[in-house]
Amino acid sequence: MARSAVGIIGTGHVGVAAAYAMFQRQLASEIILVDKNHQRAEGEAMDLMHGQPLVGRVSVRAGDYGDLAHCQVVVITAGVNQKPGESRLDLLNRNAAVFREIAEELDRHAPEAILVIATNPVDILTYVMQQLSHRAPRRVIGTGTMLDTSRFRALLGDSYEVNPRSVHAYILGEHGDSEVPIWSSAMIGGLSIMHHVINGRRFDPEPMDALFQRVRSAAFDIISRKGYTNTAIGLVIAYVVRVILEDQRSVLPVSVNPEGDYGQRDVCFSVPCVVGAQGVEYRLAPEANEAERQGLESSAEILRKSLQGMTIMP
Repeated sequence: MARSAVGIIGTGHVGVAAAYAMFQRQLASEIILVDKNHQRAEGEAMDLMHGQPLVGRVSVRAGDYGDLAHCQVVVITAGVNQKPGESRLDLLNRNAAVFREIAEELDRHAPEAILVIATNPVDILTYVMQQLSHRAPRRVIGTGTMLDTSRFRALLGDSYEVNPRSVHAYILGEHGDSEVPIWSSAMIGGLSIMHHVINGRRFDPEPMDALFQRVRSAAFDIISRKGYTNTAIGLVIAYVVRVILEDQRSVLPVSVNPEGDYGQRDVCFSVPCVVGAQGVEYRLAPEANEAERQGLESSAEILRKSLQGMTIMP
């Protein structure tokens, strides 16, 4: 395994799930956990290290920002929770303050690292970090709708009775209620889902919309049962990290500034991007029909409204 190091800031449920996924797959030689509660980070590192004989030589340790200097990728899962009676804007401003501190530390200690943002609301905080960090925006990537897209492909694969890896379909826009399924470019085996009969199934808008509603409500459904989501997003984070470390130049629906794609800019939301060792190499914008373009426009506008009034700019 080539010598590589990944930092994870925040050792809550998501940060630990990401660390576990990376550890088990031996994606890096070293994983460094950073948390304001250093003792917790130490405990999580110790717990993972006890699995070394079953996995292989991957060093996991607790550290501080100075220990991230040699990391190729730093994952950010840190953030604050909403207080009773607190407005969404107040919560966003408190998380922006957390990100300001993180940006200053990472610009000082790990200026060359690619940043992968996974803290929610991920699109807002990806935009915030792009504004606060001195590194090029292409080196700040939000996990965006990767999890939504994974859920979408999994349910479509189940519906059409094919391996989800053979499904090529995207959820784009916000990672949230305004996300948009891009049916017009959804394909299985090179065949359009909308225009071909696949395994005896013809596209029917009503059950397909019901399928999408299951995708959109998935986080709520999981949280109502177990209290939080972590394992699937942990796998998503590990996947993004692997793509970067191996310079795969894979196409991923990640949160970036669309810079004019679908007529949108000055916001971050998910569009398919080629991702490699330098971060986002370039964006792709699959064709969308008029309803999908309107959905993406509405999604961008919702995100812009969330940014209004925030005290994030340097």
